[in-house]
Amino acid sequence: MTQGRNEPVSGERRMLSRRSVLATMGALPVLTAATSVLGATEAAAATATINPSAQRQTIKGFGGMTHAAWAGDLTAAQRETAFGTGEGRLGFSILRIPVGESQADFGRDLATAKRAAELGVTVFASPWNPPASMIETFNRSGQTNAKRLRYDQYAAYAQHLNSFSTYMKNNGVNLYAISVQNEPDYAHDWTWWTPTEMVKFLRENAGSINTRVMAPESFQYLKNMSDPILNDSTALANTDIIGAHLYGTSYSNFPYPLFKQKGAGKELWMTEVYYPNSTDSADTWPQALDVGEHMHRAMVEAEFQAYVWWYIRRSYGPMREDGQLSKRGAIMAQFARFVRPGYVRIDATANPATNVYVSAYRNGDTVVIVAINKNTSAVSQQFTVANAASAGVSSWVTDGSRNVAPQAATTMSNGSLTVTLPARSMTTFVTSLSGGQSPSPSPIVSPIVSPSPSPSASPSGGTGTGQFRVAYTMNTWSEGFTAGISITNNGTSTINGWTLAFTLPSGQSITSGWNATYSPSSGQVSARNVSYNGTLAPGATVDIGFQATHTGNTAKPTAFTLNGVPCTVV
Repeated sequence: MTQGRNEPVSGERRMLSRRSVLATMGALPVLTAATSVLGATEAAAATATINPSAQRQTIKGFGGMTHAAWAGDLTAAQRETAFGTGEGRLGFSILRIPVGESQADFGRDLATAKRAAELGVTVFASPWNPPASMIETFNRSGQTNAKRLRYDQYAAYAQHLNSFSTYMKNNGVNLYAISVQNEPDYAHDWTWWTPTEMVKFLRENAGSINTRVMAPESFQYLKNMSDPILNDSTALANTDIIGAHLYGTSYSNFPYPLFKQKGAGKELWMTEVYYPNSTDSADTWPQALDVGEHMHRAMVEAEFQAYVWWYIRRSYGPMREDGQLSKRGAIMAQFARFVRPGYVRIDATANPATNVYVSAYRNGDTVVIVAINKNTSAVSQQFTVANAASAGVSSWVTDGSRNVAPQAATTMSNGSLTVTLPARSMTTFVTSLSGGQSPSPSPIVSPIVSPSPSPSASPSGGTGTGQFRVAYTMNTWSEGFTAGISITNNGTSTINGWTLAFTLPSGQSITSGWNATYSPSSGQVSARNVSYNGTLAPGATVDIGFQATHTGNTAKPTAFTLNGVPCTVV
């Protein structure tokens, strides 16, 4: 028997079959082969226009779940594969873990959560059941042993969630958010909540929870669970993230007009799914391309800020049981390795041809384009990026024989790029708006190291001459931010090895970074090149960045030096 999403490792069912329930509802996604409108030779699609100035949602990341009690924990090597960003890695930047039902269970998923946090991954938690002492049973439509939280235990339950959050914090994991309940509307084997009960808890008790609060995590993005929250000003004020699952949700139900109307300042996350099923191997091809389309629509049509798979390691998941990436995992990595937390989705022609899907993202000068071709023939696709210069383009492709394989560098000419999208493939392109060399292949998350190199040191071969320009952009939230830094060599000499020095404002501390090595984590910081971006030719630009926490001060550094030379800040 193939193990389903809520089964213990023994394979025994813990719940009614989700497939049978969804089929009864008429909502089970049906797998069909892609229908090609192209012939056997390459055909041309309409131009995909990308507008970096038209910004949409800020991306929080892509990820998956570990549930040690049900599926076993990840090994140390598997954690690096899941959260690393290099070749052969998933690049996940979000980890979901369960909230233990008792304090004795709190540490089950700590090892993976702690390593994820060390790598700068966002960790959040969802409960399946409150402590047994807080539960009562009732008759729900013939289910005589249905469970719900006792009404006199709401305050105690909020403190239970706080206890879990505090435990994790004391053990090195600052939870980004905690959910009120996993799938309160599909709880045959856990705790039911009605929309009225959910709103009551959010109104009266969620304000005492010591981290961000997520709700309602409906199993099928049923709006009757989330509409009451959005329509109640007090409940909404105590809610930070509207979370949803997408089991059997039709694409027509992805948009959420009420959230766009009333959800200002709130986040919208897709917090659990497997797609299209849990019965087939994750290496089935071209079926795995369906995951790519699903992610595309979740970003573009639903405008989710996060996309989180169910089990990270599973026969139908992004990581096979042997710890290697599956085809579904390679598809997810085409997003996750390159569209990092803090990137912003920008307008792009979403469907330039039948079975071709395009989305685009921006962080400072860096633009990432993700293109999916589900046709049985190659497609010639032109991209035009508004107000972009000529620049190098790096790309990676997944198809029937390749997994996130790096391709030969190419060039975008004055914002125009024409490429061939292979048959049944997914390709990610990374380029720069301001021109110059190809951006780094993927953001490399590096632990903070010390001691700090001297800000004025000139690495071997570096002249330290010429003028440098720095652009510094921030995306902030209540307790943290991401910063993107573009460094341009406006001089006439090539720099071989560079160190950028700046002072972080008080209360800011770097937790992870990419495309440079940062030390120390606060105060006067030095960012030194990594192996692949140490050469900075005249006119070239390199993009680096980091994620950090703050205590209320979101000011930017006021001055930068590169190899001891003051930079022009724009």
